[in-house]
Amino acid sequence: MAEDRNDIDSSGQEISFESFQNEVLNDYRIVCESREASLLGRREVLTGKAKFGIFGDGKELAQIAMAKNFRPGDFRSGYYRDQTFMAAAGLLTWKQFFGQLYAHPEVSADPFSAGRMMNAHFATRSINGDGEWNNISDVKNSSADISPTAGQMPRLLGLAYASIMYRHNPELVDEKFTKFSKKGNEVAFGTIGDASTSEGCFYETINAAGVLQVPMAVSVWDDGYGISVPSSYQTTKQSISEVLAGFAKTDDKPGYLIYTVKGWDYAALCSTYEEGVKECRDNHIPVIFHVQEMTQPQGHSTSGSHERYKSPGRLQWEQDFDCIAKLREYILSNALGKEEELVEIENAAKKKVRKAKSEAWNEFSNYVQTHVNSACIVLEDLSTNSSNSAFISKLSEDLKASTEPFLGDVLATVKKALRIVSREANVDRSNLLKWIREFEFFALETFSSHLYNESSSSALRIEEVKPEYNDTSPEVDGREVILNNFDVQFSRMPNLLAFGEDLGHIGGVNQTYAGLQEKYGSHRIFDTGIRETTIVGQGVGMALRGLRPIAEIQYLDYLLYALQTLSDDLATLQYRTRGGQRAPLIISTRGHRLEGIWHSGSPMGMILGSLRG
Repeated sequence: MAEDRNDIDSSGQEISFESFQNEVLNDYRIVCESREASLLGRREVLTGKAKFGIFGDGKELAQIAMAKNFRPGDFRSGYYRDQTFMAAAGLLTWKQFFGQLYAHPEVSADPFSAGRMMNAHFATRSINGDGEWNNISDVKNSSADISPTAGQMPRLLGLAYASIMYRHNPELVDEKFTKFSKKGNEVAFGTIGDASTSEGCFYETINAAGVLQVPMAVSVWDDGYGISVPSSYQTTKQSISEVLAGFAKTDDKPGYLIYTVKGWDYAALCSTYEEGVKECRDNHIPVIFHVQEMTQPQGHSTSGSHERYKSPGRLQWEQDFDCIAKLREYILSNALGKEEELVEIENAAKKKVRKAKSEAWNEFSNYVQTHVNSACIVLEDLSTNSSNSAFISKLSEDLKASTEPFLGDVLATVKKALRIVSREANVDRSNLLKWIREFEFFALETFSSHLYNESSSSALRIEEVKPEYNDTSPEVDGREVILNNFDVQFSRMPNLLAFGEDLGHIGGVNQTYAGLQEKYGSHRIFDTGIRETTIVGQGVGMALRGLRPIAEIQYLDYLLYALQTLSDDLATLQYRTRGGQRAPLIISTRGHRLEGIWHSGSPMGMILGSLRG
């Protein structure tokens, strides 16, 4: 990074020293705000205003460097440490951050999940209020986070592979597809904690992305622990970059560009991300950034204290190598700012975040208070006609006096009153029952909507076309019916794709795609490796970017490999974003062959129970 001359920004343009100075100071502002949000967030949980908190403190600086290279059309597939990245990318305000922490169940307060996910689980809104696609190629995007460790990886593969399709499929250059991609120039950014790289779906994704050479930029945040368990129990050689060295690109064989960089080194982080993401975007080479020596100043989450498992020496090291403290040193030593300027930025950050917290809490409290007030009116009306007036009045008074009531408390109080008067013959319970019915209808929409597609494109709203037969109807194999249907659909839909094991070249093990690869091209109907989890993930990610994939699992028994991705990610997507994202993915498979237990399975109960959504 330049100190006394012009520098180059992440777009490759030369900038003046003054512009560079302003950029660095703005970065310092963002990391200070993010740290303050983490500190205040933990306090809000421990004082009872929120149920649970998990934060991104100690990971701020690398996320600033990553955000500098995040462009409109790009997608993030990350996890619950990425608040600084989201703020730096312009996808998160601190008021929204606290709105989600309080589980405010309105999209206006928590646009990521409307209170349906725990805090720091982010998503952008790809679908508008009418159920139609927004223009996602002109905005920065985040796929919806999930809590299962490494669960973000399979979909990341598909998000990246979509860029391959949009760049190389001539049928997707039509103007109607420009809302999804600009010639495949988009990068899929993934983030994962170092300990979570021990999960099988991480390795499966890394291998598949290396084979496919997709524009995928994976950042591994390495703070040396998985909750309380150190990396010596997690990773061979205690270094994921060393483990993955065999995946590295060579002069004569494709692979990954693998970078290692310290999480507290601002200059190195900025230059490393700039170089790596440019290669990833321009040449569709997958990249891994192993960001080492990160810290976790408040421990894993609000559920525990890291003083229980970290030595005094480790705790002192984390203070000494705190990334914000190191950025502060960098600014002062390079004359990019004065002490009083930095103090002013720090104080302003605290003031801004505290204001955002107060506003978010007041809005959430007022939201709940509206229901408290309506409940108290009904209770007071009931008490005037009840022989248990004193008990009912006490319920109303206690509800009013509660300083931090939740919606569940309101309904529980009203139902308690209903039980109290249940044996009174002369009391009018009609208003009370009406209130309960209306509240339960409100709660159904607020907390249970969008489990399924509620737009006009819902499969449940498509008119059924029944088959017609006559005496001259030919008898053909079932596979021919399926094959002919696929042929018609591929001719109609240029964004329709099919992929899986043995599906492309030989047309599937039951010939349901026979001849279609030759007719429509290997870019639309293609083979994959034996990797069920990422076959499904590849489909999820592509569907999130406007493609219509059919992912084939060769036999139903092997659906279990992909069950976690199907159940926790795909099935919950519309629900957990309250209709903000959808991934229309078809899974094709087969079973019931009666060829021993591995090809005749019929785990329908498992599917019905675990794939609701």
